Amino acid sequence: MTETPEPLEGAPLIAPSSTDHPLYDSVVEACRTVYDPEIPVNIFDLGLIYTIDISPENEVKVAMTLTAPGCPVAGEMPGWVAEAIEPLDGVKMVDVQLTWEPPWGMDMMSDEARLELGFM
Repeated sequence: MTETPEPLEGAPLIAPSSTDHPLYDSVVEACRTVYDPEIPVNIFDLGLIYTIDISPENEVKVAMTLTAPGCPVAGEMPGWVAEAIEPLDGVKMVDVQLTWEPPWGMDMMSDEARLELGFM
C-alpha cells in the first residue's frame, strides 16, 4: 500500500481555472455581480471563487467557499452564483460546489477588495 504524499508547504490546493476558455472572462464578470451581503465587495474579488472549470462543451463547474462556515447565506450563495452564470450566451450547464478547503483568508482578496475595505 503506497501512501499519498502530503502536499508541499505552499503547494496549490485548488485546481486551476480554465482561463484560456473563451467564456472565462464572461463567467468572471458574472461572478463579480454577486455580493456577500455582509461585505460590500463582490465574491470574485473577495477570493471566494476558487476554481472556474469550463469544459469544451461549455459546462461550467465552480468551486467556491464562503468567508465563514456559519455564514447566514451558506445555503443560498451557490444558487446566486449559478443564476448569474446560467444566462450567459453559450453556457450549457452550471454546477457550483461549496468547499471549506482550503479555508478562506483575507490574503485571498484582490488588491481592489483590500482597498475598498480599507486594508490598504
